[in-house]
Amino acid sequence: MKKVRWKAQSMVLLAAMAAATGNMALAQGASDEQPANWREANDAVGQFKRGHADILKWEAQNLKSATPEQRVPTGFALPTLESAVRAAWKPHLELQKIMARLGQGNVDRVANGQWMDVEARQQRRIEGLDELFEVAADARKAWLMAVAAKQAVRLQQESLEAAEAATELGRRMVKVGNWSRYQQSRVELGLSSEKRAYQQARLAAAQAEQALIKLLGFNGIHQSLQLPDSLPDLPNESIASDRLTAELQEITAQLPVFNQTKTRINFDLARGAYLTALDVAQSYRNDVMAQRNLIVDESVLQYNGMLKSVWELLTEVQGRAQAQRETIDAIRDYWVAETDLLWVLQGGEPQSFVTPGSPSGADASAAGH
Repeated sequence: MKKVRWKAQSMVLLAAMAAATGNMALAQGASDEQPANWREANDAVGQFKRGHADILKWEAQNLKSATPEQRVPTGFALPTLESAVRAAWKPHLELQKIMARLGQGNVDRVANGQWMDVEARQQRRIEGLDELFEVAADARKAWLMAVAAKQAVRLQQESLEAAEAATELGRRMVKVGNWSRYQQSRVELGLSSEKRAYQQARLAAAQAEQALIKLLGFNGIHQSLQLPDSLPDLPNESIASDRLTAELQEITAQLPVFNQTKTRINFDLARGAYLTALDVAQSYRNDVMAQRNLIVDESVLQYNGMLKSVWELLTEVQGRAQAQRETIDAIRDYWVAETDLLWVLQGGEPQSFVTPGSPSGADASAAGH
């Protein structure tokens, strides 16, 4: 039985990739016992009562040793937006007096992102308070960019591993005469594209991390950061419109006429970006990903039943991976847009606003800070 299981392993791993197991033993090299072609693999799988399902269960129990050991996280820990804000305040010694006047309760609200709960009527009397909010806003956005970039690297790595497995399978099919080199060339080009995308994702993540390190004043102190694997989830609902309007009226009442006008314009822009970003992010999370997952799950069933080819399955897996990356961007854009809106309601002036769904996304909003 063990021999049969390993003979079918190359095909099973492709199904496992669709289930996001990350088992990439196929890419680690061929064995004399591995199948020479697609039909032999499926014949081997057919000897199990439930086909791929039984083999995947067996692999989960017996191939744990092939999984790399988890590395101990290194770098300065910044697990939340709050931790990033508090770390960003520390190098600014002039903010200590401002925080003392603002009061610990209000300082905690700013750190936690509860900016509309800060006592607005008193805060305008505190000189330098604008800087406290600006540093917090910059820290939040830099942290969001770094975490999103890190999350994107992991997804791109999964896409690369899938492409590597597909390419290896194609090479073996060419070797035994089941495929032409012309057919294989298209798979090889796909692998090259995934490699470039992975390199670009790693570079973007490294740059975002270093930008956050610089903003926090960690240069020469910390070379890396320990960030979470994913962004915070979306809220269940948007901030109530009447509360936003009340906050706008309260802040504009404390500003000179000229600044009132600018704040009202910025408020309209920030609220529009915020509502659109939330709608786009919820659509990706609730609708697009649900459909993509359904398509992949059905494709796996059809693949196990020999109704769909491995290449069709891989196409659906890659489509889901792309949707996952777009979902990350959309969630990141929402949190950046929320930060801009909260900041405007404190009299802040972001240099630009998020354009949800655009290729640059939140980059434009963070570029000027």
